[in-house]
Amino acid sequence: MSEISPQDLKARLDRNEPPLLLDVRQDWETRLCRLPNAVHIPIEEIELRVEELNAGDDIVVYCHQGVRSAAVAEYLRSLGFTGVRNLSGGLDLWARTVDPGMRRY
Repeated sequence: MSEISPQDLKARLDRNEPPLLLDVRQDWETRLCRLPNAVHIPIEEIELRVEELNAGDDIVVYCHQGVRSAAVAEYLRSLGFTGVRNLSGGLDLWARTVDPGMRRY
């Protein structure tokens, strides 16, 4: 599985080289915390809304701890998406290692 660490994603964002950030969490989770400019498509809607994504884009999928996003990343790769990576450890690891001010749940 192709993953990106929170530190590597932060470095890309700091260099102004952002991938498309795909948040696959539930609505209530996105109200607690989220990454700026992320596209929100809950995991249960991904099959119905996949046409909203471009298979050639560089995409980082994330969720709370990286499990749901790993499944979505694998699904997108099975559809021919080539630049898809999972955020290792999800937003929980992001908050612990990159942004300690982010709300954790």
